[in-house]
Formats: sequence, structure tokens, C-alpha cells
Amino acid sequence: MYKITLIPGDGIGPEITKAMKKVIKKTGVEIEWEEVKAGMEVIDEYNTPLPNYVIDSIKKNKIAIKGPITTPVGKGFRSVNVALRKKLDLYANVRPVKSFKGIKNRYEDVDLVIIRENTEGCYSGIEHKIGDYGAETIKIITRPACERIVDFAIDYAKQNNRKRITGVHKANIMKLTDGLFLDIYKDRVENTEFETDDLIVDAAAMNLVLNPEKYDVMVMPNLYGDILSDLCSGLVGGLGLIPSANIGENYAIFEAVHGSAPQIAGKNIANPTAIIQSAVMMLRYINENESADKIEKAIEIVLKNGNVLTADLGGNSSTDEFSDEICKYI
Repeated sequence: MYKITLIPGDGIGPEITKAMKKVIKKTGVEIEWEEVKAGMEVIDEYNTPLPNYVIDSIKKNKIAIKGPITTPVGKGFRSVNVALRKKLDLYANVRPVKSFKGIKNRYEDVDLVIIRENTEGCYSGIEHKIGDYGAETIKIITRPACERIVDFAIDYAKQNNRKRITGVHKANIMKLTDGLFLDIYKDRVENTEFETDDLIVDAAAMNLVLNPEKYDVMVMPNLYGDILSDLCSGLVGGLGLIPSANIGENYAIFEAVHGSAPQIAGKNIANPTAIIQSAVMMLRYINENESADKIEKAIEIVLKNGNVLTADLGGNSSTDEFSDEICKYI
């Protein structure tokens, strides 16, 4: 019996996390879910979207999985996701991007992983106004953070039988910050068994659209990883299909990174694939590999068959019907 923190989130979060729990239960893995609330629904009561009890639960259980949480745009509180990563030092964001048979896309052979430094860069949270004239964000890149994210990418590539590692940067313009990242990247990968290269981030965006099948493991600072991981999601059908993990030395949070879609909340039509795939990553993290394989295979079968799909995937089935169909093949 595992005890895992569950943050359902808001919008479609409660619906898709319910579907995820049903799929995991079908594998036979026993999990006691400790459910905690965060985001818009608690801010009035606690004057914060991230009450201390959420952090306490994750620190106690070491592992959490979460649905989407709405972040106000241009005002209000900062992202709960960013706050969790910083408070728990979840320095590595991992997003596997893989194409599925049965989903109509421009590409058929995408199988890459974006590994993103999660705590620094432009998301350090150091901002201030310059009178009424402007505003400034300070980008921070440090040697320890660069070393550990590149080492994480190397270890991930070894553990997952990957062949190639690509470092992504903007060192031609940001010669000190991204220059530091690039120097450390080259030093760390130099004597590994992998094919290695590096790309300027704008060239990486173009090449990923032209020939995504050429890339394998890609490691980069925070902002670039945020943008390129969404770009790559678009190559294979969108964020509704893509899992994500935030991993540190002591804790890990697995999450669906798509929006909370309040316009369809409560209608039982949301696609739960991303949170179910994130649960697959979580099961592998706790070494429940057989159950992870069963779910992964079931998702592949359901998507390939194409008979029971949610609207965003071209079907007209409900969230419950889609998750029940996955359970049939587990």
C-alpha cells in the first residue's frame, strides 16, 4: 500500500483525476490517496492558493500527482506549479513526447524527451517595476543548477536506453548566463557514450518542426523548456496527451500540464490521457513497472482503435467512457 498526495486541481481537474484513479485501481496497485486542495478554490479561505497543509502532505508522502490549477493571467497569485517546484526543490521537469498510432498528426515517429531546469532562469521570480516606465525580470543561472540538470539528463538517458543528448541554449546572445549553461553541458557530456550536440533555441524550434524524429533527449534552461515542451506536444496531438514529472532529490510531483478548461468543467467530456500518462510515470518512479506497462499498452490500443475517444481526439465519448475503455485492456 502506497500513500500518495493527490491534488485534484480545479476546472476539469477533479474529473480527470477521478478517471486516473480508476485506471490505476484496475492494475491492482494499492494506493491510499491523501487528497488536498490548492488553487482558486482555497485562496479566499486561506489567503493563499498553496496552503501549508499541501506542502506538509507532499513532504510526508514524498510523492504527489496533481490535476491542472488555474493561474490568473497578468494579475493575482503566481503559478502554484512554480511555487511547488521552488518550495520542494523539484529541479528537473521531465516531459516525454511520443506519437500515437490512430491520432492524426503530421508526424508518426516522434519519441523524444524534454528535460528542463525547473528552479532558475527567467522563472526565478525576481521582478520589479521601473517606476511607470517599465518592468524588469532578473534571469539567474548558477553552476550547481546547471550541473545537476545536465547530470539528470545523462542519468535519464542511461536508464531509458536513449542514444542522443542535445543541449539547448541562447549563448550567442546571453553569453554569460546561457554561456555558463553551455560550458557546463559540454563538459558534462564530453566523455559519455551518447551522441551529443547543442542547438540555439530558435534553431531548435525550427528543427523540431522540420524533423522531430531526429531528436531524443533534450536538456535546457527553464524558459526554453517551457516553450519547447508545448511546441513538441503540438507535434503529436496536444497537451491533452502529454505527461509531466517534476523531480527533486527528496520529492516528486507528477501532473497534467494542460489548462484547467473551466468552460467544459463538469460536462464529463475532458480527455484524461495526460494525467493517466503522468500516473504511468509515477508508477515507474515507484518501480511498479509491470502495471505502468499495462496502462501504457492499453492507452495505445484505445487510441489506435479509435472507437472510444473524447471530442478533442475526434470522438464523442465521455471522460468516463474513455477511461472505462482503457480499463478493458488492462
